[in-house]
Amino acid sequence: MQIFEPASCLDPFIKAFVVVESNGTLVNRLLPDTSVVAAIRLQGLVHYQEENGNARLPVLSISGLRKSFKIAEYGKNSANILVQFKEGGAAAFFDLPIHELFELNVGLDQFFKASELMLLEEQLGAAKSIQSKVNVVQQFFMARISNRKSDLLIAHSVEKIKAARGLLSVKELSDNLYVSLDVFEKRFRKVVGTTPKQFADIVRMKALIGEGTINGQVLESALDAGFFDQSHFIRNFKKFTGQTPKEFFNGQSIHSE
Repeated sequence: MQIFEPASCLDPFIKAFVVVESNGTLVNRLLPDTSVVAAIRLQGLVHYQEENGNARLPVLSISGLRKSFKIAEYGKNSANILVQFKEGGAAAFFDLPIHELFELNVGLDQFFKASELMLLEEQLGAAKSIQSKVNVVQQFFMARISNRKSDLLIAHSVEKIKAARGLLSVKELSDNLYVSLDVFEKRFRKVVGTTPKQFADIVRMKALIGEGTINGQVLESALDAGFFDQSHFIRNFKKFTGQTPKEFFNGQSIHSE
């Protein structure tokens, strides 16, 4: 895996460009994250394991936020560029309420002209190095930044939720921002891709997982984080990761999109 920082003009919108290459078959457990992610498949195949069977990842796609894990299987000799958007950053490129992508993975052909995507694929094919391929993807998004201004109120609320590790009242947050709860929730969903409560739940669980081990102290932290009891925490943890805390912290391969 290689990580590339975005150009300065993309920095307000994109966290990073992540290149995932696999010589053999690679299986990753993808946990829910706070970022919308676009995927550009350079070569090979990628499958997602879903409840109704396996689904092949399109060559050019975008994934919305989600509340539960999924398993990605990268085929032999595969290579992919993942565009990790900052919270609210995808709204600068995609003309739709971002919450409509929640729990979905859809092709970029739903948002850009076929001729644009064909040119992108041709340029990627002509680029020789990984760095030059990343540069091609950067140029694609640079040319498509809209003049839409960032929603500073929502950006501020995202930082508040992250600083609190997801442990805050959405109602109190909206009151402190001097906006009604209904208006706040609609704006948040449209820009970030999920409700403030679901976003805070993701942040909360990621913070607990970030503590790195499962022991009495983590369970105590889980109670402090608002879980009613140990069984409540374990149910939510398993939905988030697909494993019990004990199974998860025994060294399973994970990756947050």
